[in-house]
Amino acid sequence: MSYSVGQVAAFAGVTVRTLHHYDKAGLLSPGESSPAGYRLYGDADLVRLQQILFYRELGFSLDDIAGIFKDPQANALEYLRTRQRQLEEEITRLRRLSEVAQRAIEVQRTGVPMTPQERFEVFGEITFDLSYATEAELKWARSAGQREAMERADAHTKEDWRRLMGEAAAWRAELLTAFDQGEPSDGERAMDLAEEHRLHISRWFTACPSDMHRRIADDFAADPRAFALVVPASQQRPGLAAYLCEAVHANAARRTDDRTDVGETP
Repeated sequence: MSYSVGQVAAFAGVTVRTLHHYDKAGLLSPGESSPAGYRLYGDADLVRLQQILFYRELGFSLDDIAGIFKDPQANALEYLRTRQRQLEEEITRLRRLSEVAQRAIEVQRTGVPMTPQERFEVFGEITFDLSYATEAELKWARSAGQREAMERADAHTKEDWRRLMGEAAAWRAELLTAFDQGEPSDGERAMDLAEEHRLHISRWFTACPSDMHRRIADDFAADPRAFALVVPASQQRPGLAAYLCEAVHANAARRTDDRTDVGETP
């Protein structure tokens, strides 16, 4: 039995334009003709259309589908396995994003309410980039330290945040002075400042052993959004993020040499 392009479009749930596009792409061309010269789709064409729609539903491109059709026995299984892996990775990513969204909802519900003026008074110019927060949540999602840090942050009162940010501001002023005065990043002063930062994290968020502190510092050097969490853009200097990262690594080496590398909370 044969069908016109309009009939096929209707029962396949696609547009006539889509069928014409498949024809132009060389994926599906009507194999029969009516006595009047109209092109018609036969049963074999419908089977091929089903295959195209199946692969499209799985997210394959038209080029991928063309590759499968060139040698179905050799290519179909390989393409399907690759696509299955991609879909599983995407499912995992979406689940994690869902967890991030849920955490954001919980923070909005239970977080400390502040007016815009109070928020500025507490946090000043320190900015929290949502895109970085999301990526960080995904990156550290399986870390017990990340979960503890988020839970403790959620539990902080307005006064806790004032004390925390005041402590951070005093440390930041010392860091900027050391950098501006040319103190070496592996010198005692810079390493002591790195140690103060590590203890600050332990005190307010989660135990921060040296290996974790190094990873955090690497983020500061690699991602301006991360560094903006400790030094606002208006106070940054060229090379400052790398300077802090080097100081953290030097301090970690010093602590290892001293055999004091534990994640204690003072």
